[in-house]
Amino acid sequence: MVNSPDNIASSKPYKLIPFPAKLPNLAHPAGHDKFRNDCLHGTLFLNLIVQTPLHVSTGVVVMGDDIGNSSIPLIKTMTQGINEELIIQGSSLKGCIRSVYEAITNSTLGVISKDYERRITQEYLPSGQYDSLCSKNNLCPASRIFGALNWQGLVEFSDARCDRVYSIGFMPSLYSPQPKLNNRTFNPNYFDENGKVKGRKFYYQTDQAVDAGERGIPVQQAGIEYIFNTRLQFMNLKPEELGTLLIVLGQDSQYPIALKVGAGKPVGMGTMEVEITEARVLQGQNVRDRYSSYTTSETGHLTGDQLEQFIKQQIQVAHSTSLIEKNQLEEVAEVLGYPTERQPIEGNY
Repeated sequence: MVNSPDNIASSKPYKLIPFPAKLPNLAHPAGHDKFRNDCLHGTLFLNLIVQTPLHVSTGVVVMGDDIGNSSIPLIKTMTQGINEELIIQGSSLKGCIRSVYEAITNSTLGVISKDYERRITQEYLPSGQYDSLCSKNNLCPASRIFGALNWQGLVEFSDARCDRVYSIGFMPSLYSPQPKLNNRTFNPNYFDENGKVKGRKFYYQTDQAVDAGERGIPVQQAGIEYIFNTRLQFMNLKPEELGTLLIVLGQDSQYPIALKVGAGKPVGMGTMEVEITEARVLQGQNVRDRYSSYTTSETGHLTGDQLEQFIKQQIQVAHSTSLIEKNQLEEVAEVLGYPTERQPIEGNY
């Protein structure tokens, strides 16, 4: 029996979220020259709680003896601090969060392979690159927040740190994506009948990760329930922009999204839930007061019920505007929603 494209797609651990029918909404970014009175500025303090084993590779493979484990000949490493605590680079977090923000706000792609430039419609080419219609003064929603060519962006992610040392896992061998079936034929899972990319690729959340046992590739990893701490700093965000960011961080009870970080996504690895423990948020006159006094004010310091209420307010504002594409949000939530009863697919990836 020959599988149809639909049957092939249903057996894959990923889904392509289609681009909206309308063009991306381009506008001038807020800028960094001053704190704007109609915008929000501050810091979110985050706990990232590992739900399935996590490996963010350094690209370096070492001998087991080098990490004090002679039973393993070679092992892929994660970034560690001076006390061997695990670290996730802020750039890795920013990338995975941006990809979701792009999908639910009808933004251009953040980055593409040069090989597939012609397979993407001009409107969705990365801002300021190739033949994109965007420029640093005319950016899509995600580029205004996260940055683009010659534009720094308005959010900054610190490295996430865990006070626990690594555990050892065994990741199955993974294969490269196959957008081409052969030299002439493009994979119908990725491209439509006109040869254009169907959408953005996201891997499903699963209830557990596949462990290949000693047949797999040894990796340093963060185990289940490891907690990473980090900060997200922002300036000049409109309430709806911050609200959308909070939705991406899984704070909307209607769309409980979890992050998908690092290697092994096809086999269920890298699921992390976000907990916001506190926030420091300033707006309008509070900004002037903060920088015109020698003493630190508690204004804008949110915890507990105040923090919960603030988060709900920003999310409500986000849903009341045209920034969020509801159909895309629902599809992303179906793929990245957590908890889930979906099981990982065993086999070739």
